Amino acid sequence: MPVRRRGERQWERGGGGWGTMPAAFSGNRLGRLLLLLCLSLSGGSPTDLVSQELKQATKESVSNVTFVEYEVLLPGVSGTSIEKNVTLDSATRIELSCRLDNKYSHLKSLQVIWKRGNETIRHINKTENSWSIQLRILDNSNLGSYSCTLKGEEEISAMFHLQVPTIEGKEKPIVSYEGDTAVMICKSSGYTPIAWTWYMTNGSEQIALNDSLLADKYAINKISANVTHLKILKLTKEDDGVYWCEAAFELGKSKGKLMLKVLSFMVPLKPFLAIVAEAVILVTVVFLYEIYSKKKEKHAEDEKEFDQVEQLKSEESNGLENSSTRQRKT
Repeated sequence: MPVRRRGERQWERGGGGWGTMPAAFSGNRLGRLLLLLCLSLSGGSPTDLVSQELKQATKESVSNVTFVEYEVLLPGVSGTSIEKNVTLDSATRIELSCRLDNKYSHLKSLQVIWKRGNETIRHINKTENSWSIQLRILDNSNLGSYSCTLKGEEEISAMFHLQVPTIEGKEKPIVSYEGDTAVMICKSSGYTPIAWTWYMTNGSEQIALNDSLLADKYAINKISANVTHLKILKLTKEDDGVYWCEAAFELGKSKGKLMLKVLSFMVPLKPFLAIVAEAVILVTVVFLYEIYSKKKEKHAEDEKEFDQVEQLKSEESNGLENSSTRQRKT
């Protein structure tokens, strides 16, 4: 469904926080001395004046933050729910609005409920078919899910998920071999983290990786404010595991997950060795079959020769017997 991001105003930060110093603080020294003199003559207290100015400065520093508006257009179809992710990295004044499409303006007696989680919160009716809440997001305790629900003849809802920027890692495992170097990259698109931190998971514990202490093992390079590289040198099987890159923003922290798989050099050789073993077995079987066939042929030839010799002997023996018989008859 269409989602609109409406007007946005960006205020600049002053040196002491959000906003600029009040005009009272920027006057010249002579003017301030005259002001304090007049105040003292009238019975007022200079301390009260300074306190009042500080309170005003604090109030302005809180109010002068980025202001953004997000609006979703509700379709008017019963049972439907729209979800919208809203990314925030710094203190923000925000307005969230749910507006019913004009073609469903005939719906009457609508009950509108805004909630943060399960807690009902107050809202305002901007127009006849639009309802809003205004929030000050000053820290991560204000983040979370905010929903608007319209109940009447039909029930329609929308959900806003307020969250810190997500970190882009690598979904597929990084595969490398023992002794090699692995490089892992994390990015924060569109938002600049205050700081980056790398961790490795060891069981249920996360160990922070410090390249200054282990310079011969890790090298952490900040390519730009939005990109960080972790280089692991001289890989071993102990380096195999899950790694996390953590980006710190003003409103909270966000993590990216990466996996490293370290293989032994024997791993890629296994298929080759298996093929070689199969080839050796095949050659051996063929060789043994050839030997067996030759032996069988030789044995058959020997038997044939033996039969021929025996036959010749038998024929010679019969010839001698016939010859002796003829000689007796004569």
